[in-house]
Amino acid sequence: MVRKRVPDWLNSSLWSTTPSDDRFQRYSPSPTTATAAVSEPAVQPPVPVPPPAAASRPQSSPTPKSEIRDPVNDNSDNNSNDNDQNGSSSDVSPEDISRQAQLLVELSKKVVNMRELRRIASQGIPDGEGIRSTVWKLLLGYLPPDRGQWSSELTKKRSQYKHFKEELLMNPSEITRRLEKSTGCDNDESKSESRGPLSRSQISHGEHPLSLGKSSIWNQFFQDSEIIEQIDRDVKRTHPDMHFFSGDSQLAKSNQDALRNILIVFAKLNPGIRYVQGMNEILAPLFYVFRNDPDEEMAAAAEADTFFCFVELLSGFRDHFCQQLDNSNVGIRSTITKLSQLLKEHDEELWRHLEVTTKVNPQFYAFRWITLLLTQEFNFADSLHIWDTLLSDPEGPLETLLRVCCAMLILVRRRLLAGDFTSNLKLLQNYPSANISHLLYVANKLRTQGSG
Repeated sequence: MVRKRVPDWLNSSLWSTTPSDDRFQRYSPSPTTATAAVSEPAVQPPVPVPPPAAASRPQSSPTPKSEIRDPVNDNSDNNSNDNDQNGSSSDVSPEDISRQAQLLVELSKKVVNMRELRRIASQGIPDGEGIRSTVWKLLLGYLPPDRGQWSSELTKKRSQYKHFKEELLMNPSEITRRLEKSTGCDNDESKSESRGPLSRSQISHGEHPLSLGKSSIWNQFFQDSEIIEQIDRDVKRTHPDMHFFSGDSQLAKSNQDALRNILIVFAKLNPGIRYVQGMNEILAPLFYVFRNDPDEEMAAAAEADTFFCFVELLSGFRDHFCQQLDNSNVGIRSTITKLSQLLKEHDEELWRHLEVTTKVNPQFYAFRWITLLLTQEFNFADSLHIWDTLLSDPEGPLETLLRVCCAMLILVRRRLLAGDFTSNLKLLQNYPSANISHLLYVANKLRTQGSG
C-alpha cells in the first residue's frame, strides 16, 4: 500500500509547539498572560475591510450598562464588580475595532444579512456593546433576520418559558390545588390556606404522596428528585473560580438558580435524554453572554433567552448525550471516528503514530473535547472565541468542531510524534495553552485542503 504523503504545509514549524512541562491551567486569569505554546504563524487570518461607518447597536433605547459582570479574564483575587476589564480598550486590536464596526453595521440593517454576519463573526466577536449576545441569538435562530420581528418574537418566547416554569417547577401540592380550582372545587377554606399544605380530604387516592401510579404527579416528583439533585451538584461546580457562577454573593446564587431552572425545565421537556452531566458546562457560556448584555432589559430576560438558545444548540449534539445511541451512526463514538478519519486524511503520519504505534484511543481525549464543545480545554474567554466560529457555520457547529479538534492535534504534532502512550495521553487530556486565532486559522485551512 502506498503511504499517503504528508502535505508540505503540515511539516512547517508553525504547527508545532515547544515541549514544556507546564500543565495548562484551565480558566487562566487572562488569555493575554497565558504562555503561548504555539509559535506565531507567518500568515495571519485575513483582516476584515473596515466598514464605511460604525452604527449604533440596534436597540430601541439606550440603557445604562449592567453592573453584574464578572470579566472572563478576571481572576479569583479580583472583585466581580471590576467591569471595565471586560472589553478593555487597552487589549483591543485594530482588527477587533474594525470587526466590531462591521458587526454594528450589519446589526443596524432592517434585515440582517446572515451570510455576511456569519463571515464576520467566524473570525471572532469583540467584547463590548453587547454585540456577542445579539449575534449569538441570530446565529442560533432565536432572533429572526428581520429586526422588525424581534420584539414580538422575544415577547412570545419569554412568555412561553414563563409558562414552562410555572407548570414544571411547581410543587405537586400546588399542582393539585390549581387543578381543583380549575374545576371549580375550591372553597373558602382552600382560599384562606392557599399557600399552606393540603388537608387529607383534599388529596385524592391517586395523588397521595405514596401513590405509585404511573400518572401520579407525586410519583413523578420523586423520580425527578434524583436528577434535580445531580443538577444542583453540577451547577455548584460550574466554573468555581468565576465570581459570576460561584460563591456566596447574591449574583452567584441568582445565576446558579437560573442555570438550575433551565436544566430542570429542559430535562422535563426532553424525557428521552433528560439531564446528563456536562450539560451545565455547555449552558454556562450562553447564560454568561446573555446575562452580561449591557442592555438591562435583555440581561433581565437572560434565563428565558438562554433556555431556547440552549435547546437549539443542543439539538445538533443531543445524540451524543444519549447512551443508547453511543454505538449508532449518530452517537458519540461515530463522531469520534469521524475525527480519527479527518486526522488520517490530513496527517496520516500523526494518525498512525497515535492510533497504531502508541495505541492512544481517541475516545480517551476526544470524548470530552466533543461532548463539552471544548469548554474544558481552554480558558473561558478563549472558549467564547472558539464558539464564535462554531456557531457561525451555516451547516451547524459539528463539522467545524471536528476541524478544530483535528487542528489541536496538528498544532502539537511534533510533541506527539516524539511521545509514547503515557506522555501523549497526558498532553491531550491537559491540552497546552494556544494562540486561538492561529488554531482557528489552521482549522479553516483544513476545510480548504479538504475541499481542494
